[in-house]
Amino acid sequence: MANPKLKSVVQSSQNSNVIARRKPAAVKSAYSLAEREEIFRRFSVQRPEPRGELEHTNPFTLVVAVALSAQATDAGVNKATRALFKVADTPQKMLDLGEERLRDYIKTIGLYRNKAKNVIALSQMLVDDFAGKVPQTREELVRLPGVGRKTANVVLSMAFGQATMAVDTHIFRIANRIRLAPGKTPDEVEERLMKVVPKHYLYHAHHWLILHGRYTCKARRPECERCVIADICKSPEKSSDIPAPLVELPPQVIGEAVE
Repeated sequence: MANPKLKSVVQSSQNSNVIARRKPAAVKSAYSLAEREEIFRRFSVQRPEPRGELEHTNPFTLVVAVALSAQATDAGVNKATRALFKVADTPQKMLDLGEERLRDYIKTIGLYRNKAKNVIALSQMLVDDFAGKVPQTREELVRLPGVGRKTANVVLSMAFGQATMAVDTHIFRIANRIRLAPGKTPDEVEERLMKVVPKHYLYHAHHWLILHGRYTCKARRPECERCVIADICKSPEKSSDIPAPLVELPPQVIGEAVE
């Protein structure tokens, strides 16, 4: 005969496991919801329509540009790809160009030999597996050689209008420095930012954070005197509590950014 007490204990344990699995991860941020709303409201006033600074003409050239931008500046990539994309703006044209000639176009970019191999390989996969079209899911994008999660998120956002969080060095630094969504890895920061950024600001959030990190909250020294969220910021590094005037910035000039 089954032991009723034992059965009850087993069921209780199983129920506890179910509850534990369903418990949502805690939102880790130093800011209240109201403070997060205000941070991104100010960013939206400052840059109503933020854009990425990699020049591209279609989803394929965007994939290539982002893949080339690893450990390189957007400005440096743009200089190399302006001529390249005039002759190779589709996967088949890139294959026709070939790896050796591709290297000549991108040799000013760091790690250009390995990147050239990846661009040719991803072009071949797009032709063979995707009929020459850039896929619109993260799972398919990360199959492409040289395309990681960050690159996939950039493409999903900029090419296909999906709300993603592409965690580059700027976003990773800011999320930890100002304690908005601290994490030990880019994936951890991405997961937390997706939870703490107010949903109605999520589509532009990664561009706001990248540009804020590139031009204001800089790696070597944050320029707090130019920061529109200086009064809200909880960074132990900040040097001012007085926010910069909240005015719309001049339109971005893509391709001429100074990093």
